Amino acid sequence: MPHDWLLLGPLQWFSYVHKQVKVKLGRDEEHRGWLVTVDPVSASLVLVNFTERGASVRVVMGHAVEEVEVLREADPETTELLCTYFLPLETPKLDPEDLKRRRECVRRWLEKNRLPVEENGNELRVAGVLTITAPYGPEDCCSSNQIILDRIQRLIRTYRDLPQTDPDHPQTHRDILQTSTD
Repeated sequence: MPHDWLLLGPLQWFSYVHKQVKVKLGRDEEHRGWLVTVDPVSASLVLVNFTERGASVRVVMGHAVEEVEVLREADPETTELLCTYFLPLETPKLDPEDLKRRRECVRRWLEKNRLPVEENGNELRVAGVLTITAPYGPEDCCSSNQIILDRIQRLIRTYRDLPQTDPDHPQTHRDILQTSTD
């Protein structure tokens, strides 16, 4: 049934989540996939199609959508896959002493780079606007200020002496990061 996607609003958009949909964009253009989420500001859709090699993700801009048709509901297995597919991989378990050592190394590195750092339990708070949680790597930083977040993450990536995150692999943190970006 044709409708103006932009006028539906978040409550109706989210009723399409976890359903396989066909999105019509124009006379000859359509995309199919499992709807993972809808951006409440732009009405853009995130579609996923599963393949043998993983998944392909397509973002369809909300302003271009002419029609969304539900093809089928997700079964419980597909719903769980959609909910968990984009979660980060589990962090290797480190003992409390290793975490304490990592926290201290990161704190000293940030202070050496003239950043104000406070410890708040197991978290580090940088300049009152960024939080770093265990295991204290770049991906463990959280801030609403994207510029500060990016700069602190890059600073942590440059730290050569950060103890490893995986006790079974004797690589340095920098080696792990370089391997994942090569």
